[in-house]
Amino acid sequence: MADEPDDASEPDLQEMLRRMMAGGGAPDTAALAKAMGLPGGAAGLEQLMAQLRQAMQNPDGRIDWSIATDQAIAAAGAGSLSATDQQATEVTQAFSVAGLWLDESTVFDTLPESPTAMTRTQWIRATMPFWVQLAEPVALRIADSLTSVFTEQIPPEIAGELAARVPDAGRMLQQVCGTIFAAQLGAVVGGLSAEVVSGGDVGVPLLPDGKAALLPQNLAAFGEGLDIDAQQIALYLAVRELAHARLFRHARWLRLGLTSTIADFSRDLGVDIDQVQRFAEGFDPTDTERLKEAFSSGELIPPKTASQEAALARLETTLALVEGWVDVVTADATARLPRSGAIAETVRRRRATGGPGEQAFATLVGLELRPRRLREAAAMWRRVTEALGTAGRDALWSHPDLLPTAADIDDPDALIARLTAPEPPKDDVDREIEEMLRGDDPPPPV
Repeated sequence: MADEPDDASEPDLQEMLRRMMAGGGAPDTAALAKAMGLPGGAAGLEQLMAQLRQAMQNPDGRIDWSIATDQAIAAAGAGSLSATDQQATEVTQAFSVAGLWLDESTVFDTLPESPTAMTRTQWIRATMPFWVQLAEPVALRIADSLTSVFTEQIPPEIAGELAARVPDAGRMLQQVCGTIFAAQLGAVVGGLSAEVVSGGDVGVPLLPDGKAALLPQNLAAFGEGLDIDAQQIALYLAVRELAHARLFRHARWLRLGLTSTIADFSRDLGVDIDQVQRFAEGFDPTDTERLKEAFSSGELIPPKTASQEAALARLETTLALVEGWVDVVTADATARLPRSGAIAETVRRRRATGGPGEQAFATLVGLELRPRRLREAAAMWRRVTEALGTAGRDALWSHPDLLPTAADIDDPDALIARLTAPEPPKDDVDREIEEMLRGDDPPPPV
């Protein structure tokens, strides 16, 4: 009797594999889309199934990440509204004033492109390349592992029939898993588009180099319950966005440094094979709700390794330094705003806790993007500004070797003592090296 459920499930498994991989049909589109939480109605369901079929026919095995963009836009859906002429004008004016104020608080130059107002859909399209860069290693590892384990779980008689019908069934199943993961990423980014207020709101450089933007539709939600004039809020957030964009524009190495740290995290990424096997043993292939839960809960991602923890510590320190610097510069630039302190505190709380979309991304990919030491980093930058001035502070971003460390955040006094210590006297070797670098003629021999 105990074997009856397994026996009864074999026809379901066989039918699913035949229909999904042999081109004879597709799973229940309504059930699949409902389980994945995907929007779009009948048209959206048909689009997703078309993408699944196309993915299974992809000869190079790559994930079609356009699915993520499509699903994110569908998730934003009717909730994404175009900015009115008045909103666009207000954003333009806010950025104009913000640029002038920021010129007094940092030495970093203005951006080459004018900042803009963005809709949620425009934000999705502009930022999706960065989200894919973060998510792709996880998607590939999970798809590979699930495919391997599920293939081993198929009864021999069904495996033989499947191999005869579809010689490359394993790759097709891998493509299906990757497609579902991409669709889930799209749903997460679509949710984020309703939370963010600017391009740099999440801390990492989501927008291309030199670009800055505000989302007028989301500014109203940000200001709910604050009892602060909407123009003040827009101006404060415009200053923050410009400061963030100028920093990454000036410190070109910073973007590469962040992505390299994220790559270090992904390089050691694994999949909990034991958990995958346990998942596969009790998994009904027709239970799409369970498949969605496995992706969205992060249960297939194992605990972080020591090298991953080290990469995350570096990432957290860098993000804290970025956000702390932006906080200090924004505070100086918006000193004229009567309620700037209240707006700043709201921003800090949002960054400390993260919204539902950001939390969903952390679960899906296993990578958190929240600096835990934001206040400490801001306090350090304030001390550095008081000791070195604006130019001296900003000069620390000119090279990664000059950037303060986690230890400097812990002990700003030691950092300032090191930065303000007089240079030791130069010896003859130092002077000769300087002359060589300047191209001066060497002194005549004595």
